[in-house]
Amino acid sequence: MALIPLYVPLCIAAFFFVLPFLWMLSGAFKGPGGVTAFPPRFWPSHIDGRNFSTAAAGVSMWRYFGNSLFIAVVSTVGTLLSSSLTAFAFAHLRSRARGPLFAVLLATLMLPPFITLIPSYAIYQQLGWLDTYLPLTVPSFLGVGCAFYIFLLRQFFLGIPKELFEAARIDGAGRLRQYASIALPLAKPALITVGLFQFVASWNDFFGPLIFLTDSSKFTLPVGIRFFQSLYQTDYGTLMAASCVTVAPVILLFLVAQKFFVQGIATTGGKT
Repeated sequence: MALIPLYVPLCIAAFFFVLPFLWMLSGAFKGPGGVTAFPPRFWPSHIDGRNFSTAAAGVSMWRYFGNSLFIAVVSTVGTLLSSSLTAFAFAHLRSRARGPLFAVLLATLMLPPFITLIPSYAIYQQLGWLDTYLPLTVPSFLGVGCAFYIFLLRQFFLGIPKELFEAARIDGAGRLRQYASIALPLAKPALITVGLFQFVASWNDFFGPLIFLTDSSKFTLPVGIRFFQSLYQTDYGTLMAASCVTVAPVILLFLVAQKFFVQGIATTGGKT
C-alpha cells in the first residue's frame, strides 16, 4: 500500500509513453482511410494486414532493413572495441596526462554532433567515402562519438578489484591479456548496455545516411520510410506498417537484453 503513490503516477506516465506506439500498431492494421477516419477508432473493426504487404512491395523495405542491420551491427562492434580499449586505458594505465585527457573527453559531450558535420563531410569527400557505408561504420572503430560509452565502461572497470590485475601481472600477463581475460568477461553487463545504446542509435540514425548516401539502394529504414510520404497524399496505414517493422528489432533487442541492461546501469560505480 505504501508504494501506491509511487506506482500510480508511473503507470499514468507509462500509458502516455506507450499510447503513440499502440496507435501506430492499430493504424498498421486498419483499412484504407481508417487512420484518418472521423470519429477515430482506436482499434479497427476488422484486422487488415494488407498494409504490410503494400509496404514490402512499394519500396525496397527489406533491402533497407538489411542495410540498417549491417550498419548497426558493424558500428556496434566497432564501438564496443574502441570504447572498451580506451576505457581500460583510462582506468588502469598510469600517466600524468590521464586526468586532463579524460576531462577533455568528457567536455566533448557538451558539443552537439552537428558541429562536426561539415568538417566530417569534407574529410569523407577527400577520402572518397561518400555514397559508401564507410562514414557510418569506420568512425565507430576510432572512438568517434563514444565519450559517454568510454565514461560508462571506465567507471565499471574501476569497480573491478585491483588484486585481480595484480595477480595476473605476477603470472606474467600483459595489459592486453588482462584486458581480454579479466576486464572484458567481468564487464559483460556494461558491454551489453553500451552495445544496446549504440545499436539503437545507429538503427535510428536518419541524418547520417541521408547526408552521406545518394544511391537509394543503400538507404536505411529511417531514410526509406520517407518514400511513403508524398507532397499531396500520404498513405498513413502503409506508413505505420513500415514504422512497425522499423521499431520491432529495437523492442525485441531490449526485451532480450533487459536484465543485462538494468544490471549494467545499476552496477556502474561512481569511482574516480
